[in-house]
Amino acid sequence: CSYCGGGDSFWSLSLSFFFCVSDLQLCFNFDTKNFKIFSGSKENQFGYTVQQHEAGGRQWLLVGSPFESTGKQQTGDVFRCPLDTRNSANCSRLHLGKLSLDNVSERKDKMRLGMTLTSNPKDSSFVTCGPLWSHECGSSLYSTGICSRVGRNFKLSHTIAPALQRCETFMDIVIVLDGSNSIYPWYEVQDFLINILHKFYIGPGQTQVGVVQYGSTVVHEFSLGEYQTVEEVVEAARSIDQRGGEETRTALGINVARSEAFKRGGRPGAQKVMIVITDGESHDSPHLLQAVADSERDNITMYAIAVLGYYNRRGINPEAFLKEIKFIASDPDEKHFFNVTDESALKDIVDALGERIFSLEGTSSQGRGFGLQMAQAGFSSHLVKDGVLLGAVGAYDWNGAVLKETKHGKVVPPKSSYKDEFPEELKNHGAYLGYSVGSLISSRGSQLYVAGAPRFNHTGKVIVFTLKNTGNLSILHALLGEQIGSYFGSELLSMDVDDDGRTDVLLVAAPMFYSQGWERGKVYMYSVTPQTSFILQGALEISDRSQNARLGSALAQIPDMNGDGFRELVMGAPLEDDHQGAVYVFYGRDKSIQQPYRQRLSAAGFSAGLRYFGQSLHGVLDVNGDGLVDLAVGALGAAVIIWSRGVVRIQAKLTFEPEKVNIFNKDCRRGGKEVTCMSVIVCLSLDSRTKTRTKTRTDVGRLRGLLVLDERRFPPRAVLDESGRQQPRTVILQGGGQSCQRLGFSIQETTDYGRPIAVVLETGLQSPDEGPVLDPDWPSVLRTEVRLPFWNGCEQEDTCVPDLVLHSVCLRVSPEGGSASAGPVYVVETGRRRMVVFARLENQGENAYGAAIHISTSSNLLFSSLIVKDQSDIQIECYSEDRLANQRSCNISAPFMKSLSQVGAASDRRCWCS
Repeated sequence: CSYCGGGDSFWSLSLSFFFCVSDLQLCFNFDTKNFKIFSGSKENQFGYTVQQHEAGGRQWLLVGSPFESTGKQQTGDVFRCPLDTRNSANCSRLHLGKLSLDNVSERKDKMRLGMTLTSNPKDSSFVTCGPLWSHECGSSLYSTGICSRVGRNFKLSHTIAPALQRCETFMDIVIVLDGSNSIYPWYEVQDFLINILHKFYIGPGQTQVGVVQYGSTVVHEFSLGEYQTVEEVVEAARSIDQRGGEETRTALGINVARSEAFKRGGRPGAQKVMIVITDGESHDSPHLLQAVADSERDNITMYAIAVLGYYNRRGINPEAFLKEIKFIASDPDEKHFFNVTDESALKDIVDALGERIFSLEGTSSQGRGFGLQMAQAGFSSHLVKDGVLLGAVGAYDWNGAVLKETKHGKVVPPKSSYKDEFPEELKNHGAYLGYSVGSLISSRGSQLYVAGAPRFNHTGKVIVFTLKNTGNLSILHALLGEQIGSYFGSELLSMDVDDDGRTDVLLVAAPMFYSQGWERGKVYMYSVTPQTSFILQGALEISDRSQNARLGSALAQIPDMNGDGFRELVMGAPLEDDHQGAVYVFYGRDKSIQQPYRQRLSAAGFSAGLRYFGQSLHGVLDVNGDGLVDLAVGALGAAVIIWSRGVVRIQAKLTFEPEKVNIFNKDCRRGGKEVTCMSVIVCLSLDSRTKTRTKTRTDVGRLRGLLVLDERRFPPRAVLDESGRQQPRTVILQGGGQSCQRLGFSIQETTDYGRPIAVVLETGLQSPDEGPVLDPDWPSVLRTEVRLPFWNGCEQEDTCVPDLVLHSVCLRVSPEGGSASAGPVYVVETGRRRMVVFARLENQGENAYGAAIHISTSSNLLFSSLIVKDQSDIQIECYSEDRLANQRSCNISAPFMKSLSQVGAASDRRCWCS
């Protein structure tokens, strides 16, 4: 027999961490089980826009409903929904569809108020727009768009209509009617008056008419603005009777009309038109020269109509009369002078007179054409430092434009500002500049504006520009789309990721980007350099579940949600999951956006009936009072508020007493036997990553710690208290701070004292559906594995020096035969079936670990067993790779202490040789 053994130590301490990959829906802190849904009319598009808003000391959710009706008109409207209560309080309508502009013939039907919403936290106001608001100009209907600023009391405070221009029919017309005795028959004159009134576009912002009748004296029949519609004016005209008079004092009639009639209801800026109808030379002709001169000085356009009935009936030459009437008419005569044979022929000039008066309809006095008449200002809106920026997609033949409204007035850049980036040869494409608008702050602190034109050259374009309040617009950069029909630039968002007051990244959405057979959508990321140039970083895309998702239809920046100091991005995919919709949350990190997304909020997770979930997004308010911003999501007929949860990390620590297992110290009893026992102190604490306001201890959650012992080395009921009773192995922490708990356990007897004991602590949240969530960048289930070493009982910490001696004592045969002779050589005679060899192993040094006995026999002997003599704690395990082999290795349990032990071996004689 021989021995091998050693004294090297295996004692060590190591920590291992294991990550649990869970569903991404659970890996961020928007709470999919705590939310509130405000419902409205799907037909009226309730939920098309959403804005979180503070006013009157309360929190509200503003919800646009652009198809809402006001009376018989489909004006659109905005609802306010209370956020400071979790009760099922309903939303109330603000009735903003009643807004109206003075002196305009407006058409509010289908104006889509609520299509855009922009909240201003500085003064608790908000701006909402109806881009299809229209007004009449003559026979034309212009959709210039309208916006309204609503104050903190939810009342309309200011109307914004920067694209609105005065109609060319904005005229004050005074008809100077000869009612002297020579006019006959009167009803012919009255019919002419009624017919010409039907030709006028009478209404607010357009034409208003006053009538004076003269003969020897002058009478005001009705004044300018006294009647607001054609029907009202015509009805008044029917009641005008002929006043009569022996004289025809035309100069007096003109003077009274000029000095009095135009001041009775006349409007500043309105074009002044006077129509003089008479049938004979004036009796005050010496004053006519001055009357006409004064009218020219007052910028009155004069139309003069000569009725020749009196001259023709009497055969009088009308030459002098016609010369006088031509003198009254403005130049040129062929445009402003008319003559008819008699009163009945007046009806023949009605159309011509109407056409000449309104010959400029549809063009401005400067001949600029329909620049902003179809602008649809307010298609998009964005608050800037000094006002509100508005997109006007229909301006300039649908190339689009960007307008601004400030407290000093409107800012309208000329069409020439866009000519370099939107050349005239591409105007028929309809670029739709202003489909989206925004702003960014450069590294120098200056404010720049951005606007999207998703139809430019069919691939889309985004411009970055400056705009002075003088109207001077300068385009600095242009970003181009890459795919036809992708609608690149239809949604824009500038993000200050690190919250330093400067824009880090500009996001440009192309929600109709076509990929792998679907309109999946794509969002491009441009980094903004200190030199204010734009470098494409890459794009955000979703590969799974996207189908016709239209990712990027809505973009919103929200504050830091996970405590890393960077703002986050949310984006909507309202057509995902067969038009149910979804919202994706992305991390911000180091002036950029991280991929992949960190949470997906699907419509089906909130309500099976939701559709187009994610068509609008906003998150600026802490609704549930925990210090974190909550998210508002718009859907078809619904608006959803999703509460957020605090983000925490769990810190765990294990401390053992004593620090090493001392198997020589039997300090407790288990099952009536003295055993070695130890204690472990388990400490758990929460590290809050977000600045939450904790109202109760349970708000930060309950921690669970489960102590897991190696069942192969510990008995099933190893965790005991001081009295020997079994203890639960779960540690619970409530509230914040740190909680520690002491647990005791006994050590299972083993032959392996060299390998450290593994003790695992599994930690997690006791109630995952309540309180905070674990940081996604921290293990959702933390496993802290501690390797507990044994004390070696030797003088040096890491080395033992044993001194093992093996003595052979004697040989005995089975009772069937006799004893063989003693001595160094033993002879076993034939017929003897069993023999026993006695040996003694002695350790004269320090404790031995890993000691082993190696036994070899001749080929005619078969090893049977090895038995420890007498009663001993020593255990010996023998093994061989081949059962018939003549080699055996027997491991001796550790530690093999300084003592005297006897070991015996037995062999069955199966065959032997001579």
